Amino acid sequence: MLDIQILRADTAAVAAQLADRGYTLDVAQFTALENERKAIQTETQDLQARRNALSKQIGQLKAKKEDASALMAEVNAQAEQLKALEGKLEDVQQRVSDFLLNVPNVPHVSVPAGRDADANVEVRRVGEPRKLAFEAKDHVDIGEGLGGLDFATATKITGARFTLMRGGVARLHRALAQLMLDVHTEEHGYTEIYAPYIVNDLSMKGTGQLPKFESDLFQVSFGGISGKRAGADIYVDKINKDGTVPDDVTHVVEERFWYLIPTAEVPITNIVRNEIVPRDQLPLKFVCHTPCFRSEAGSYGKDTRGMIRQHQFDKVELVQIIHPEQSYAGLEELTGHAETILKKLELPYRVMALCTGDMGFSSAKTYDIEVWLPGQSAYREISSCSNFENFQARRMQARFRNDKNKPELVHTLNGSGLAVGRTLVAVLENYQRADGGVDIPAALQPYMGGLKALEPVR
Repeated sequence: MLDIQILRADTAAVAAQLADRGYTLDVAQFTALENERKAIQTETQDLQARRNALSKQIGQLKAKKEDASALMAEVNAQAEQLKALEGKLEDVQQRVSDFLLNVPNVPHVSVPAGRDADANVEVRRVGEPRKLAFEAKDHVDIGEGLGGLDFATATKITGARFTLMRGGVARLHRALAQLMLDVHTEEHGYTEIYAPYIVNDLSMKGTGQLPKFESDLFQVSFGGISGKRAGADIYVDKINKDGTVPDDVTHVVEERFWYLIPTAEVPITNIVRNEIVPRDQLPLKFVCHTPCFRSEAGSYGKDTRGMIRQHQFDKVELVQIIHPEQSYAGLEELTGHAETILKKLELPYRVMALCTGDMGFSSAKTYDIEVWLPGQSAYREISSCSNFENFQARRMQARFRNDKNKPELVHTLNGSGLAVGRTLVAVLENYQRADGGVDIPAALQPYMGGLKALEPVR
């Protein structure tokens, strides 16, 4: 969420910055809300001043033992007016908050200007695409030839855009995730997290998925259980130390909605929601392997073949909670950590600085890492690494104590380190052989029991 003080100080400048990323700020609506808020606050202040003056007069009359009943009646009436104004102020402040929840982050000054992906800037390219002596197959044909990718059965079980893996391919997928976790924990200093795959709406709001992208999410319903009791294990008046709900709990403090996570960014970043982190603990660095669930609303007809765009896929996610002064150095570091995996797998890739019009809603700056896929003869995104500055932290009230011992918003970063399914696609396509087999990268062989190749089904 944007800092409303910045928006109030120069609405036109913020609107211009947001226009660079293709968002039209409704200046008229914001101005109307602000004018309404100011009018209520002015009326409240005037009424409070009048009430204070009357209270002083009442005291003087009582000291003289004179009748103050008329003034006391007026003060009582003003108390009702103040209560009504308090309700009006709360209402307009909520509408301002709802307005801001749908406004994207302002791009950092270093972000290249542009309307779409065509304006993205290549930062670096690492490795050269392999020159195959035969016509390259894509991962679908390779995986089916290995007997390891079965899209038809997955469609029968669930529907389109799901994958069933078997045998060596399934093991290779697992090996990739294990390699990533080991590298990030042992070499890069991240703490491994196992997190819930279902989160509440507050967590989704905290990282910016709600309310803007609700159509991209899978909402969870608890069939056969009343809404209040379904939520009672989380939102109750009291809870036992072991996390269980006391038998006598019957009232739920607040009803919530649950969603399948679109990325581990959501549960991991929300670890610090409503927390004040000791400064000496920053940066917090977390890594987490989870499945991710996305409805891919609006992407119909795009990447329908194979594993590139799925409703369910795995990622190893990197998250940093960091001091504001270190966040851009942290972004470079985090991006480098994701690149390390591709280097170990000896996969050619490039790093792209996204332009203003191609960045995600919450991001202030983003690097996309794109891996070379011979089956498509193109670079495709395999990781997106972003600095959100304090945009998410403001929504979550995630803070640390600064040099003056005052609470200050942290900065949050995250990136895929890497998307496991797309890394599997890259390995299958880049290490394919003319006979349909796939050589296993040296870095993965220890995770595959020393196996050096996956052989085609004969």
